Amino acid sequence: MIKLNQQLKRVEIDSFEIENSIVFNYFDNLPASERNDRLLRAIYIGVLALMEDRISAFLSKTSNELGTELESLKMIFEMKKELFYKSAVKGSLAEEDIAYFLNNYFTEKKLRDKAILIGNTAGILPQNKTGDIICEIDGLSDFKIAIECKFDKSIKLGDIENKEIFTKKTDTAWSQLIEAQANREAKVSIIVFDISLIDISIIRQFDNVGYIPGVGLIAIINSQVGDYSNLAIAYMLARDIAVNSKVTDLDKDLLMVLVNRIIKDLNEILSIKTLVESNIENNKSILKQLEKNILLMDFNRQYLKKFLQDGTLTKSDLLRYYQGDDIKDKFRIIEKDIEENY
Repeated sequence: MIKLNQQLKRVEIDSFEIENSIVFNYFDNLPASERNDRLLRAIYIGVLALMEDRISAFLSKTSNELGTELESLKMIFEMKKELFYKSAVKGSLAEEDIAYFLNNYFTEKKLRDKAILIGNTAGILPQNKTGDIICEIDGLSDFKIAIECKFDKSIKLGDIENKEIFTKKTDTAWSQLIEAQANREAKVSIIVFDISLIDISIIRQFDNVGYIPGVGLIAIINSQVGDYSNLAIAYMLARDIAVNSKVTDLDKDLLMVLVNRIIKDLNEILSIKTLVESNIENNKSILKQLEKNILLMDFNRQYLKKFLQDGTLTKSDLLRYYQGDDIKDKFRIIEKDIEENY
């Protein structure tokens, strides 16, 4: 039935049939258009599982003691634990589990909301897929909550007060929340972390559920024991914010973000005086720092002016403000000029 094409490194199957109620029921509940892709994924996940001697040994030891149904449940549980830490599949599995949980939760609460997996589709930002799940409130496609799943220890909190624009760009909880909301044109955004794969900077500030005013919510789940309760709390908070949000003349939360950023940059300018007094040989570094902060002050002033005129910033504006790519390019030119002429 199975042939291996050594030249193309391909497995070729002439014909294939299986009589198993669990497999049949699973595929029977899928749309016809998704079945081929899910079959390939099932084969891939199954091969990964069989490569683990612990699972094979476990099934061999218990095959004579357990009924078919219980054995299948045990196999699924063990496979999920083994596969969770394999980077190739943990992301997509986490997103599916979260969407499945949310849709069941909506049914229990008699909400008309709907969770839709959308992580493989680009949003309104060019070539950007941030925002793995969209939840349509009351089934309305233009009234949404964006959810980003990040089972990744490398993701820091990324508070804007400690954000250094001139370092290499990296994803943070802050940036992903803003990006997901802007990319999916959502009212509110949530980022989901797993307790076993989360940076300490996030745990220190948010034990279970966190809210960053003007940015979004953080939910910490424990997928290995099936505990998604914090996600349910975060979602209902996000839903209340979205449903009750109103356009105001002045958004105090965003104003605080702008002011905190300006205060940070002013403190950096004050540190330059000490640098000048302590070491005259650092003039070139000082000049760069001065030029950098002049750019930052002008950059902040432009966004503060826009904020005061409009009463708010769009999520796209806030994303550009958070990332600061425009002034990075300007500073590179100034930095090169200082190096060449001083």
